[in-house]
Amino acid sequence: MRTWTPEHVARAAGARLISPAPTTTGPERAIIDSRQAGPGSLFVGLEGEHVDGGRYAAQALAAGAWGVLTTPQHAQDALCAPPGALLAAEDPLAALQRLATAWRRELGASVIGVTGSTGKTSTKDLLLALLSPHRRTVASRANFNTEIGLPLEILAAPPGTEVLVLEMAMRGPGQIAELAALAEPDVGVIVSIGPVHLEQMGTLEAIAAAKAELIEGLRPGGTAVLPAGEPLLEPHLRADLQTITFGESGDVRLVRSEEGRVEIDLHGRTIALEVPFPQAHLRRNLLPAVAAAEAVGVTPEGRVTLELTAGRGEHVVLPGGVILIDGCYNANPMSMRAALEDLADTVARTPGARSVAVLGDMRELGPRGREYHRELGEQVARAGVELLVTVGPLAAAIAEPFDGELHSVPDAVAAAEIVPGLLRPEDVVLVKASLAVGLELVCRAIGARAAVAGGAGAVL
Repeated sequence: MRTWTPEHVARAAGARLISPAPTTTGPERAIIDSRQAGPGSLFVGLEGEHVDGGRYAAQALAAGAWGVLTTPQHAQDALCAPPGALLAAEDPLAALQRLATAWRRELGASVIGVTGSTGKTSTKDLLLALLSPHRRTVASRANFNTEIGLPLEILAAPPGTEVLVLEMAMRGPGQIAELAALAEPDVGVIVSIGPVHLEQMGTLEAIAAAKAELIEGLRPGGTAVLPAGEPLLEPHLRADLQTITFGESGDVRLVRSEEGRVEIDLHGRTIALEVPFPQAHLRRNLLPAVAAAEAVGVTPEGRVTLELTAGRGEHVVLPGGVILIDGCYNANPMSMRAALEDLADTVARTPGARSVAVLGDMRELGPRGREYHRELGEQVARAGVELLVTVGPLAAAIAEPFDGELHSVPDAVAAAEIVPGLLRPEDVVLVKASLAVGLELVCRAIGARAAVAGGAGAVL
């Protein structure tokens, strides 16, 4: 937006320019936290559940912001602040979204939207790894995947961006549709359909329909990348789209997986990739990523240099040889199963290792929540876990089918107190739960205990 005039910014946002900036150029980025305000920033004052961000408009200008976008009343209140653009809109969030759509069109980049019950973040990370050597690519960060975060990520994309990879989260009906409308994706990727957000959605069919809003949001001629043989998505297929399927019976299949290398059948031709990550679920998620990359004109090749978003299964080798698998960002039955598979595979590759799992509540699973946790306990037993720590009231059901060493605690604070002392050198420990459980406390406590022992950890 740097090349836009303040008037252009106001028109794109559908806002009224009350006071122009003391410059003819536009902002470099949009922010919603006034503490991040500085030269080149457009502060958007949103009304939150506890705080009305518009109250900090003058503070943002005092910090050197290019300008503020807020309600008419807050904009008027900021007239006495240091010079800066004052843009007023009755609905600042809608104005932020309109501005993002305008910038997406100005960029002219290919846009890939990624959603799914599980695996969407790692698929987004894989897409960035596959595309970056060939195209100027920007991918959304961490949890910037909502009606607020997504437009901020679009507006952060610099001029010259050729591919924009945007993760799209869903908490209820209509939310993916809203994100697709503002992002206008050329390619839509649905990584998986599974039992997530059942408290809100009720059934798997409803979850599939909500994810399929991404299919509906594609323009005619766009590309939908979907799991092969997923019956829940069949009612939502469109004849005016190119559909690419992935999986065992799909257009894109994993035909060979060995140490450091995979071979993928891509519409009948074989491509080989060097993959330093051994995790089976990440290798499977290469399939939708490769399909989406091809849809924007890139055939991946060579080494895949992957940087996982924090808390999504990153392997960290700590002093003393403990391997921490950090999955504390989120959890559901599908991702837990994949994480346990990763744990078992890692232990098998590590001579003398003991398998340890610190597992917390999986939230938002509805009336069958306890049943899902007990089923997870059966998977824990099959995965060969030797030491299990359950965290939270729902997770206590994981222990029922388990007959190894067991500790059950009520919350993350209690877990952080006991887990470091339970670990031995060469342990492989998986830490995973829904974000609200707060198991990042446990990851930090394990890391701190290891740091006291000396040395620094390393990311695998």
